Amino acid sequence: MSAEDVEKTSSEAVKGLKGIVAADSSICLVNGTIGKLLYRGYNIDDLAENATFEEVSFLLLNGELPNATQLAAYQADLKQHRSIPPELIEALKKLPVSALPMALLRSITSLAGVYDPDAEVETFENRLQISIKLISQIPTIVAAIHRVRQGLEPVEPDPELCHAGNFMYMINGEKPSEDATRAMDLILTLHAEHGLNASTFTGRVIIATLPDIYSAVTGAIGALKGKLHGGANIEVLKTLFEIGSLENVAPYVKKVREAKGKFMGFGHAVYQVEDPRAKHLKELSRRLGEETGEPKWYEMSIEMEKLVYDEIQRNCNVDFYSASLQHYMGIPGDLFTCIFAASRIAGWCAHILEQLDGNKIIRPKANYIGYEERPVIPVTER
Repeated sequence: MSAEDVEKTSSEAVKGLKGIVAADSSICLVNGTIGKLLYRGYNIDDLAENATFEEVSFLLLNGELPNATQLAAYQADLKQHRSIPPELIEALKKLPVSALPMALLRSITSLAGVYDPDAEVETFENRLQISIKLISQIPTIVAAIHRVRQGLEPVEPDPELCHAGNFMYMINGEKPSEDATRAMDLILTLHAEHGLNASTFTGRVIIATLPDIYSAVTGAIGALKGKLHGGANIEVLKTLFEIGSLENVAPYVKKVREAKGKFMGFGHAVYQVEDPRAKHLKELSRRLGEETGEPKWYEMSIEMEKLVYDEIQRNCNVDFYSASLQHYMGIPGDLFTCIFAASRIAGWCAHILEQLDGNKIIRPKANYIGYEERPVIPVTER
């Protein structure tokens, strides 16, 4: 067989593309060796303590934090786009209530592109505006999914509330406390961006073929829906429910260890040390535990963090304390990954815009390991 007939690579494929550099990006630095996470050069600790999600999403889209005038204009833009077309609500009501929330989010987001008359306009200004629209509307869609699945009418956005506060209001139907608003804002900020993860890479691959932004975001949501990407905090909550009480934590850890099982919410594919995002959610989980009068979920998490680290020397990641925190916020476990999407939409859109700037279609090569050329045997002789 000549080289002209079949091209075979000389090196083996890298499973999962681990360690392969697939793009140049100025959006995010994830240093797993020392536990550092930067958005556009800003440390996540600094952003978590001193910036809101509105500021962070503006930063991701535009490259710089907004000044006061820019922030006011951006907030007004977000508020203007919060409401979604009534056709999306009607479509949602016709879908099975038994469907997973992420499946519903994927489908309604795709449909949103059909109802956007500007979806196919290929100017940078329009694509930026669609990105802002999606950052604003994904929370509205998520909240509507939650309400409709409960047999309730969706709650109209409140223009008097900030982005995080309005999101909580649309989910629960009542104005959130200051701590609950702060918790949602922090969750959105900490999950907004994380480099070339599976869903972000999916979005970049799709947009590189030059479809509309809704197509790329729909694909990213599909990738996030996967159990190996966006659902770890759901499993953490299931674990806490299974344990049930503080005194059952130690026996549970012992049982899992003896069975050589996996502790959900511990370790990370990138971070070799502590996930820099985790500590910010830990303190808010404590405060909301006290506020709701149910501190046991926080106390169980504290005990489990200590015992698991003693057993396997692995730190908890951002998913671990987000489980108890979101439970305190009145968010059911099956909605957790949708909350993740409502945050990561900012990072997805930033990467989509970056990919389009000097775009080249993403077309890697496969290492062929199949048969050499062989003849087709007539069916009567097989």
